[in-house]
Amino acid sequence: MYQIVTKRELAPAVKLFEISAPLVAKKAQPGQFIILIIDEKGERVPFTLADWSPEKGTVTIVVQEVGKTTKQLGALKEGDYISNFIGPLGHPAEIKNYGTVVCIGGGVGIACVYPEIRALKEAGNKVISIIGARTKNLLIFEDEIQKVSDEFYITTDDGSKGHHGFVSDILQKLITTSRRIDLVIAVGPVIMMKVIANLTRPHKIKTIVSLNPIMVDGTGMCGSCRVMIGGETKFACVDGPEFDAHLVDFDHLMARNRRHLEEETLSTKRYEEATAKCRKS
Repeated sequence: MYQIVTKRELAPAVKLFEISAPLVAKKAQPGQFIILIIDEKGERVPFTLADWSPEKGTVTIVVQEVGKTTKQLGALKEGDYISNFIGPLGHPAEIKNYGTVVCIGGGVGIACVYPEIRALKEAGNKVISIIGARTKNLLIFEDEIQKVSDEFYITTDDGSKGHHGFVSDILQKLITTSRRIDLVIAVGPVIMMKVIANLTRPHKIKTIVSLNPIMVDGTGMCGSCRVMIGGETKFACVDGPEFDAHLVDFDHLMARNRRHLEEETLSTKRYEEATAKCRKS
């Protein structure tokens, strides 16, 4: 059993959990993920590592409540336990001195890209960070990322903070002003990563994305997380989760991520109805 050491709300329906998992914390590296199961009847759900502490023996994940399991997880409190916490899984990010790296995070992907930004800075890179959300209330990890960035930009869709627009707008400005960019890393909604890939492709700027397909076992056996990379089938859990953005079939990824939408909607509705009944009784 894995205890929730710290829980706090970062934004509406977005919560941070620091979980006691000493063995995972000991081996965790940027870019990797874990799979957790809340209880014996729960589903296996992947979360990218947002932080970890080998000294404290804890791992930090950030959860956005969108479906049944994430809502159930969001209802847990400090001191509660999670049944299974498996990891670290996936290939670590390739951290080395590239030169100038632009790191882009959208939504909860901001938390996921943070460990890479920190590691790339420690490796001697000049790090330009761009984070974006729909509105200022949904921005997370601002202070943490700004502290480890040489340049830091914020964007919001509604203009409530920073640039009024998208993260791609800032990247476009950097490119058009002939800034030297050796690598771009983007983590966030699939459509955001697709736009970034399309933006950097004509300029031949190496671009890495972290993919988030539906995942079950996390060990390459079930095939649920298969993605098309350069016309070949890959499994995000064991071949990724990071891939060359210019080789990713993003349309295929988006279609596969919608394949259980009806079942997910029904499961969430039943959970919310059951929770409402419990509150009334």
